[in-house]
Amino acid sequence: MTLNLAQANAVVQCTLSRASELDIRISVAVCDAGGRLLAFQRMDGGHWAAGCGAQGKAVAAAAFARPSGLLAERSGLPIMQGIAAAEGGHMFYSKGAVPIFVDGVLVGACGVGGGTGEQDEECASAGAAALG
Repeated sequence: MTLNLAQANAVVQCTLSRASELDIRISVAVCDAGGRLLAFQRMDGGHWAAGCGAQGKAVAAAAFARPSGLLAERSGLPIMQGIAAAEGGHMFYSKGAVPIFVDGVLVGACGVGGGTGEQDEECASAGAAALG
């Protein structure tokens, strides 16, 4: 099972809707289970660097099949640094991304940047729920 473009776009739309409700300007990235980008959008007024964070958090959530914020505590460990380096340095271990499961199978992740870590994760969770 894999995440397709229509599903990724549905995740993006639900994520953006939640950000609008929170009155924040975000970037959202949806990747497949291998951490490769499928869909990305930055809201008008969103900071360009938030896009880097959104993608990096999504890659981490997909790689470990858990919310990216749960990885922050271990981010300084050599194994975590080694994995991030081997992946190309695009993996961010900070709050704001959640894995996406369909029928119990990891199919991708949704990462958000632009709000607080809590707001980012709330938006990412709303997006992931589009498929649940």
